Amino acid sequence: MILLKSPWEMDLLRVSNRIAAEALEELKKLIEPGVETAELDRFAEAYLQAKGAKPAFKGYNDYPNTLCTSVNEAIVHGIPSSRRLQEGDIISLDIGTIFSGYYGDAAVTLPVGRISQEAERLLEVARTALHLAIEKARPGYRVSDMSYAIQEHVEGQGMFVVKAFVGHGIGKALHEEPQIPNFGPPGKGPLLRPGMVLAIEPMVNMGTSEIVILEDKWTAVTGDRSLSAHFEHTVAITENSPEILTSLDHQ
Repeated sequence: MILLKSPWEMDLLRVSNRIAAEALEELKKLIEPGVETAELDRFAEAYLQAKGAKPAFKGYNDYPNTLCTSVNEAIVHGIPSSRRLQEGDIISLDIGTIFSGYYGDAAVTLPVGRISQEAERLLEVARTALHLAIEKARPGYRVSDMSYAIQEHVEGQGMFVVKAFVGHGIGKALHEEPQIPNFGPPGKGPLLRPGMVLAIEPMVNMGTSEIVILEDKWTAVTGDRSLSAHFEHTVAITENSPEILTSLDHQ
């Protein structure tokens, strides 16, 4: 069942998602060669606590950390560790928040120092795919219109969408209905309605759509170990244009 949010619920979701967005903005300042991914995780947890929020991921299905740190060929769910970032890496940061019982969720992929032109292009393709999907996050469109926008752009650029993981509704639970695949034909699935809140998250691989789960049972990597990028915004469907709850641009 898809839950439509009331105005007061939307207000709490705005706060929770703004905290997630602000946390990522602060984390960006720490991304440089030599930093440990565990250091990023510690910073993220302290930041959320200072803002009166709780980490949504820590303890979720026994995930051990606040932040997901997925480097290079890692797609999602990378576990922070003593690994130090190196010049030319890319790192995906995925963070979830809980504020007054309501969830926020956002992700971004960032360069570490100077990266290759191929890696820059990957980030641009994934980022653009997200925003093309958000353009379809309006009443009258269907869930798969967002999915199709992602797949059409990514594959048109000679890259691959990850099919094993999906975006999702969000509210009083981290994962609610509907699921939002990053592929599929247009015009299918639930009709978008005001009050829906969706976490839209294209994951884009350079070389294959196939994935492998590592021995830690969390980290998903590309089947051919090519680079992967992940961008995510939480978006509210309104009567008019989409409201990106995890964007700081309009505030």
